[in-house]
Amino acid sequence: MGDFTAATFVYPTAVYTALLGIVLVYWVLALIGLVDFEHSGLDLDIEAQADVDAAELTTLASYVVAFGLSGVPISVAVSLLVLYAWVASCLAGMWLLPLLQAMTPLPDAVQTIVAGTVVLLLAAALAIPLAAATIRPLRKLFVTHTAISNHALVGQACRVLTGVVNAKVGRAEVAQRGASINIRVWADEPNALTKGSAARIVDYDAERARYKIAP
Repeated sequence: MGDFTAATFVYPTAVYTALLGIVLVYWVLALIGLVDFEHSGLDLDIEAQADVDAAELTTLASYVVAFGLSGVPISVAVSLLVLYAWVASCLAGMWLLPLLQAMTPLPDAVQTIVAGTVVLLLAAALAIPLAAATIRPLRKLFVTHTAISNHALVGQACRVLTGVVNAKVGRAEVAQRGASINIRVWADEPNALTKGSAARIVDYDAERARYKIAP
């Protein structure tokens, strides 16, 4: 356990340890409702990204699909990639890195950089199929339910799912026959809407595909 702990704070695992820390902070913010994890990060809708080069976005989207990382929020995919890469790098730092350093006839400092970089890349490569395998059964949990008519939900009651609802963040649940519908929502500020609050849908924003709600 001591070797495993030590490996997390040296190169190359220290890179993934820092990324894992960022991921943990992100999910803490998601749990308390400060970010909407289903719609934060990369949006593969090219038209919605006016400040991003369309060709670059299309290329990135094709890689996401090719690696089997689509079908879930990008935050989930990135979190899985970082987690698997961190574990792989830790284990490789304990067992593989000493062997690579022994096989490299270079000064110690150079050995650490060269062998560490090899482990860094191998861990990232291994994380991709592992994350894709984990994402496969998760896709059905993130199926988007679209009403026959988006405007048909206006006037209906809903229940807030996020800790806060403002101009940027918000999700709510609309009770329907069978499965309930999970929708993106927003509201004017200030408001007292919190997780579990009852609200009513008052308008639909077709441009941003979200509903305006009020207590």
